[in-house]
Amino acid sequence: MTDQATIAAADRASRFWDFAEPGRIRRGSPAQRTMFSRMLIETFNPYKPSVIAWPVLDAAARQRLTGLPIWDIAVQTEGRARLRMLSFARTVADPLVREALELNGWEEGRHKEVLARLVAFYGIQLAPEPDYLEPTDPEWSYLITAYGECIDSFFAFGLFESARRSGYFPPELVETFEPVVQEEARHILFFVNWLAWYKSTLPWWRRPWFFLRTLAVWATLAMERMGLARDLSTGEVKEDDANFTLKTDQIGEEIDTATLLDICLAENERRMAGYDARLLRPNTVPRLVRFARMFIRPKRK
Repeated sequence: MTDQATIAAADRASRFWDFAEPGRIRRGSPAQRTMFSRMLIETFNPYKPSVIAWPVLDAAARQRLTGLPIWDIAVQTEGRARLRMLSFARTVADPLVREALELNGWEEGRHKEVLARLVAFYGIQLAPEPDYLEPTDPEWSYLITAYGECIDSFFAFGLFESARRSGYFPPELVETFEPVVQEEARHILFFVNWLAWYKSTLPWWRRPWFFLRTLAVWATLAMERMGLARDLSTGEVKEDDANFTLKTDQIGEEIDTATLLDICLAENERRMAGYDARLLRPNTVPRLVRFARMFIRPKRK
C-alpha cells in the first residue's frame, strides 16, 4: 500500500472494532475484561508525531491558533495524565488490563509530544514545565484524570466539530489533529468499561468505600469546573487546572448554547459508534446534558 493508504487503513482500524467472542458479555466477567482491554490495544493508531506535516497557515489562522490561552495547560495536562496512568498501571495485577493502561499512558505522552511539536512549529512560547511528581494515591489520581477526560472530551468533541464546520482553522490543521481527538474517545470508552468491570469484581465490603470515593471525585471535579468557569469569566487561566479541553470555547463560529450541546451529543455518539455495541458507553455527562437541553432553547436567527 502507499503511505497514504497505510495511514487511512490505520485510521479506520482505530475507529471500528468488534470483539471476536460472540454472545452476551456479562459485567465483571473475564470476557468483559478481555473485550475492553483488547479494544484499546487493537485499535492503536501508530502515527508518529515526528513525521506529522504541520500545514503552513496564513496570518489570520496563525493568529487564531497562537492566540489561544491553552497551550501551557494543554502540554502540562498531558504530562500529568501520562504519569498518573502509568503510576496506576503499576498497581494493577491483571497483566492484560495493565498492558492496556500502560498503552493509555503512553498515548497520553504522545499527545504531549504532538502538542509540543505543534507549539514549536508555530512559534508559540510556553512557560517552563513543572516537575511531574509521582502521585501518592495512584487510584485517586487515575479516577480524577479519567473522569475529567469524560467531562472535558465530551465538550471538546463538539467544539472541535464546530471549529471544523466554521472554518475557524484550515481543514488541513483539523485533519492533522483528528487522530488525537479520536484517541480520547477510545480512552473514555476503555475507562467506563474498566470502571464497570472493576466495581463488579470488588469484594462486597469494599464497594461502599469505592462508591464514596467516586462521589468525592465528582465533587472535586465539580469544584474545579466551577473555578474554571470563574477564571474564564475574569480572563484568568491557572496553570494547575486538571484538564484543558473546556478552555477551547474560544474555538469555532458564534454559536448558541443549545446548538453547541446538540453538536456535542451528536459527536459523542458518532465517535463511539464504530466500536463493538456490547461495550458500555459513557452516559453520565450525555444524560445531564440531555436533561439541561430540555430547558435551553436555540436562539432565533
